Amino acid sequence: MSKVYYDKDVKTDILKKRTVAIVGYGAQGRAHALNMRDSKIKVIIAELPGSVNYKAAQKDGFTPLTAADAAKKADVIHILTQDTIQPKVYKEAIEPHLTKGKALGFSHGFNIHFSQIVPPPFIDVYMVAPKGPGTLVRTMYEQKAGVPCLIAIYQDATKKAKDLALAYARAIGGTRAGVLETTFAEETETDLFGEQVVLCGGVTELIKKGFETLVEAGYQPEIAYFECLHELKLITDLIYAKGIMGMRYVISDTAEYGDITRGKRIVTDATKQEMKKILHQIQTGEFAREWILENQAGRPAFNAIRKQEEKHLIEQVGAKLRKMMPWIK
Repeated sequence: MSKVYYDKDVKTDILKKRTVAIVGYGAQGRAHALNMRDSKIKVIIAELPGSVNYKAAQKDGFTPLTAADAAKKADVIHILTQDTIQPKVYKEAIEPHLTKGKALGFSHGFNIHFSQIVPPPFIDVYMVAPKGPGTLVRTMYEQKAGVPCLIAIYQDATKKAKDLALAYARAIGGTRAGVLETTFAEETETDLFGEQVVLCGGVTELIKKGFETLVEAGYQPEIAYFECLHELKLITDLIYAKGIMGMRYVISDTAEYGDITRGKRIVTDATKQEMKKILHQIQTGEFAREWILENQAGRPAFNAIRKQEEKHLIEQVGAKLRKMMPWIK
């Protein structure tokens, strides 16, 4: 296992006299900004006037600026808008104000790794990526704990970029839990792979195919929904907390025997070969090019597929059943 960095490993002085601009006040942006402010770091916010996030920043005691003004005033500019928006914000508002000695930060490597953002060579470019949602990053900080983070260095113009990344991670609470070092390429490619093959793409298709199999066999859609979607949270919560074997220890022996004898018949070696094809498409940039072109064209395929998915019976049944579950709200 690679070295894990904690509070004691951080040179905190590197951030003390700098102004950090958080560009984007969504869940991560809000958590980073509030945690930094509580860590006695000077923070400014960039948001669109009139937006929900702009108002949220005001409510939290910030006076949001335009991205251009924030980039002009800040020494460290950390971009936390959506991937698809970042290149435009960077080109129009941030790039003109990058001068020697400034630093550019990210929490996901997509646009750097796939060259949608190409920073000048005279600035530091780093990544600090908490491995948890923004709400958890904030909650753990308030509880004197933290969420583990990844750091990566893309450009080290000052020879102090790693110190800066670690200081940023400490300011948001990451080094309380532990920080691992990676690269922009590794973080981006594994993140995309996980989303497409397991966490989102793999899981949602598995749920739908299981649901369809039961309904087509004549079982009630409501019962199929409970068995193939609703109860998934119980299992994922157990895996999250205890690992796969820990989950198996908790469930019934009948369920465990079905797991270890039937699971491999569903996710087969052929499935793994398809996973390798998807990974290759990510590594070569094929997926990135496809997604970038889709956005440039106005998302025609994406929007059409999304509308089709919304019509699936599992969505109709789920909407009805979730009304019976007030604890979900």
